[in-house]
Amino acid sequence: MPTNDTELPDTGQLALEERHALRRVAGLSTELTDVTEVEYRQLRLERVVLVGVWTKGTLTEAENSLAELAALAETAGSQVLDGLIQRRKSPDPATFVGRGKVDELTEAVTASGADTVICDGELSPSQLRNLEAEIKVKVIDRTALILDIFAQHATSREGKAQVELAQLEYLVPRLRGWGETLSRQAGGRAGGAGGGVGLRGPGETKLETDRRRIRTRIAKLRRDIAKLRTVRDTKRSSRRRHSVPSVAIAGYTNAGKSSLLNRLTGAGVLVEDALFATLDPTTRRARTGDGRDYTLSDTVGFVSHLPHQLVDAFRSTLEEVADADLIVHVIDGSHPDPGAQVRAVREVLNDVGADAVPEVLVVNKIDRAGSEALLTLRTDWPDAVFVSAHTGEGVDKLRDVIEERLPRPAVPLLVCVPYVRGDLAARVRQRGQVRSIDHRGDGTVMDVLVDEALAAELAPFVIDTP
Repeated sequence: MPTNDTELPDTGQLALEERHALRRVAGLSTELTDVTEVEYRQLRLERVVLVGVWTKGTLTEAENSLAELAALAETAGSQVLDGLIQRRKSPDPATFVGRGKVDELTEAVTASGADTVICDGELSPSQLRNLEAEIKVKVIDRTALILDIFAQHATSREGKAQVELAQLEYLVPRLRGWGETLSRQAGGRAGGAGGGVGLRGPGETKLETDRRRIRTRIAKLRRDIAKLRTVRDTKRSSRRRHSVPSVAIAGYTNAGKSSLLNRLTGAGVLVEDALFATLDPTTRRARTGDGRDYTLSDTVGFVSHLPHQLVDAFRSTLEEVADADLIVHVIDGSHPDPGAQVRAVREVLNDVGADAVPEVLVVNKIDRAGSEALLTLRTDWPDAVFVSAHTGEGVDKLRDVIEERLPRPAVPLLVCVPYVRGDLAARVRQRGQVRSIDHRGDGTVMDVLVDEALAAELAPFVIDTP
């Protein structure tokens, strides 16, 4: 048993220790192991060179995007050696970057000893093949990198299923095999070169077989996710039935959402200075100053150019935000371009139908932001709440703002609840707003605002309507 002087680590600390204990090492990866005899994009990221195409916006925005790609690569466990940006009207349809930049990229890879090139964009299968043929090392894109990070960080059954579904949907059009050895059955006449006994058949290749197996697996994952979604919907319906308001904490990845949830509720969820540290939503109950209960949910972080496969796979999780009564939109005040992060988050919120939900902007990490940057942010977002989840500054004000913006019960009643119905009085305090209370001989007189369902339960005890 621990002594009084010993503090037990919370669940977040234990999860963080476990994650760091299983950090990526050379030769290990999160590749899909049930895809056989086909060259899947094996993500053994170790020493990488980054390359981006600057098609619009300012140079600063292009550099910020590449810096974010570097942070993603480091989160995946790789070492970033170099980064290149090319100015073009649009990516090259054959190789993503132009002919001259391909040569420069090849020289950078050779000089640095890199084993992987990561492109800041989603590559078509042909771009992927052409670049690898030119550079002679593995090439992956931003989407594959994000999927790999998600695969590392998912822990719940639903999270793992969603990530695997996104990986497989990304993989299907990019399957390619090991040259001519892929032909499993010759099909038709097999008497020519390479044919022979045992090779006659319908002509299905190993590639086609694996494609069929992947599609079968995708169908199963979709069924599994649909069942898990039913469980999630049931929980949400229960909260709605009991009129418990819900608050969703949303925002860009690594903006400090989990830290803020811990600060507001003492949840003890995993906190890590890394992108996509949180994939599995955490919901905790909180209480307003006047005794009303509500829930706070931490959600998966967003990122610019979030792969559409992930948006689709995580739709049931993201709908937690769409069904909320209030969104606490957390912004990293220390980021060089927080405005771009806000636009990226709102784009995803629009995709999942959460654009109509009331929003509270919260600028976090003010302890790490410069005074000039904070002044600019206060000018741009005068209604935002400025906090530091690390130091606790501004958190009490945020708690007050959340309480003010929560939906309030609509039915006013004056009731006398008998003392033997203490359970009903407790529910009134949890779900309604108590404006005044008085104790007399036959029960507790309460002037309250409650929802319609609770008003029906209180109907026998109504003594007057205010």
